[in-house]
Amino acid sequence: MPAPQQLFSSLVAPLQRLKRLPRLPPWLRLPGGARFWVTLLSLGFLLAALRGNTEQLLAQRLDPQGWLWLVIGVGLSLLSLVVNGFGWAVGLRWFRLQPRWGLSVRAYLATNLLKYLPGGIWHLAERVRLLGQTDRLLSGPTPSLATPLALAATLLDPLLAASAALAIAAAAGWREGWPLLGLLPLLLLVPRWFQPLLQRLERRRERQLALPPQDPAVPALQLQLPGYPLLPLLVLALFVLLRFGGFAACVLAFDQQLSLPWTAWLLGFALAWTAGLVVPGAPGGLGVFEAVLLLQLGGQLAEAPLLAVALSYRLVATAADLLAALTARLDTAIDRPRRSAPPAQA
Repeated sequence: MPAPQQLFSSLVAPLQRLKRLPRLPPWLRLPGGARFWVTLLSLGFLLAALRGNTEQLLAQRLDPQGWLWLVIGVGLSLLSLVVNGFGWAVGLRWFRLQPRWGLSVRAYLATNLLKYLPGGIWHLAERVRLLGQTDRLLSGPTPSLATPLALAATLLDPLLAASAALAIAAAAGWREGWPLLGLLPLLLLVPRWFQPLLQRLERRRERQLALPPQDPAVPALQLQLPGYPLLPLLVLALFVLLRFGGFAACVLAFDQQLSLPWTAWLLGFALAWTAGLVVPGAPGGLGVFEAVLLLQLGGQLAEAPLLAVALSYRLVATAADLLAALTARLDTAIDRPRRSAPPAQA
């Protein structure tokens, strides 16, 4: 039986070879970029499904209890965003920084709505900018961050969220042969392998965000990960489960809880949510999530109720994003005069 280190090396060796592949020549690249074509194909697939099930979809009705489930779904999705913001702050703490917990969560919620802008990267850019501002989100000896560390701390969140979602998918679909899908991302989080992956992604995002070049007078920052990111990974796993709670409320709203086992719903959601997060497509995963969900679960139940669940979840999640951003900005507007007011005289 091979040693664990040999087994792990055999798993990651193909990924290392992929990094050494040459870039495609210009005549082989897709016109408009991969994001455009993924968005076009996903939305086209979704529109075709909507067109083929228009009558059945219009026949779906919500009773008062169904509307209550949708409201509960908005609440669970809103709670998941708060947990996600807390997970981002835990990731900052994992980098041995000292986040201001309340301000960090509020900044995360306020910037989350920017993911819907064209490009899908402006929420990351705003968080990098906030981390670079002196005495804004961090306290202690490092009140502001150099751009490379700020970008690495920001990119940690989606990477861990995707890894947590795939691990949950593997647990839900272990009978269908999904364990390796969840095992490999968890193994890649070992610092020996995760550090070069994070640095490569960081350089790519630097080019996309057009960040200012590093001052040549300042020595280059050597990113050293402090260990395995277990605690932020667990927090983001809780975030994904709460996100699924919002989706499950949509399933209950249309009385589809008996159509499939809950493990099948969880597997389909986790795979679709991860695809919407990591596959380059429309901002917010629009179209990609719905298309993957239909492909994963469409053969196991009727498409019309599945479309109703998917579209209602899109509305629920978007409403939660709006409420979170508006609440965070309102709280900031109320808190700013309070913090700037001079102390009361005795």
